[in-house]
Amino acid sequence: MKKTDWPIRWDLLLRYRLIEIIALWEGRLTTNHICHSFGIGRQQASKDINTYLRELAPGNLVYDRHLKGYVPAPEFRPVVTRGNVSEYQDLLARQQNLSETFSDLELGLPGNAVIPEAVRHIDPEVMRAVVTATRYHRQLTASYVSLSRPEAAESVLEPHALVCSGSGWHVRAWCNANREFRDFALSRFHGRTEALRQKAKHTAHQDSDWQRKVVLDISPDHRLTEAQQQIIARDYGMTNGLLSIETRAALAPYVLARLGITYENSHPDPLVQQLELANPDQLGFGSKRERALKAVAGLC
Repeated sequence: MKKTDWPIRWDLLLRYRLIEIIALWEGRLTTNHICHSFGIGRQQASKDINTYLRELAPGNLVYDRHLKGYVPAPEFRPVVTRGNVSEYQDLLARQQNLSETFSDLELGLPGNAVIPEAVRHIDPEVMRAVVTATRYHRQLTASYVSLSRPEAAESVLEPHALVCSGSGWHVRAWCNANREFRDFALSRFHGRTEALRQKAKHTAHQDSDWQRKVVLDISPDHRLTEAQQQIIARDYGMTNGLLSIETRAALAPYVLARLGITYENSHPDPLVQQLELANPDQLGFGSKRERALKAVAGLC
């Protein structure tokens, strides 16, 4: 893609996204939001809002003189965001992370608290090598440990995708030793990890579980009372008691893990389990993948 093919500069796109997120989820946008978040002057911030309204989303915002700020118009439609609350949650989380690093930074967002996650440790050298091998379709040498094999063993991998599953990162790669595509947690690479000059012989197109899409039908745990099931269904915005999530088959274990759904055995307390997979046959994995699902997202 040429530089001229992209219609919006990256820095402007971030500011336009902030405009939409703040206006939609807080109901009032001022130039201060943009000034404090990006360190720019009021004149530039005002120009950004006017340009957004003129070129991207005419009529999306209305200036309210009483509130002294812009509010979403009744016909507001997001154009640079998806209009999901997760985008506002991500913004709050970034504010907390930045405020902890830069104590004097004030982004003008409301007081909030984000529960910290226990993120798995990854050495920068490992990430750089994996990114290089993945981006340029090259082979990768690495020493890897697992719960089933605590002794480090060197492997030649051919990675094609980096995956963030929430609290951890793994790489989807062809493993020359096992002759199949597998997931490798980046936190379990030990010693020297190096991107080689040799080109990878296996690509994402040959990874059948990566290419295959599945639809996971999530429903409230059937052991809950009807009233409890209705509460859970509303929590997740289900339609007719189902939440359908489309994902790659290779990523299904991580989707289920984030929802607290295990592959084989339900939690004995339905108030803890809350959700279940209504169509397990949709997964259609072979025996090896089934074993991986039982250790759902554990990368054992």
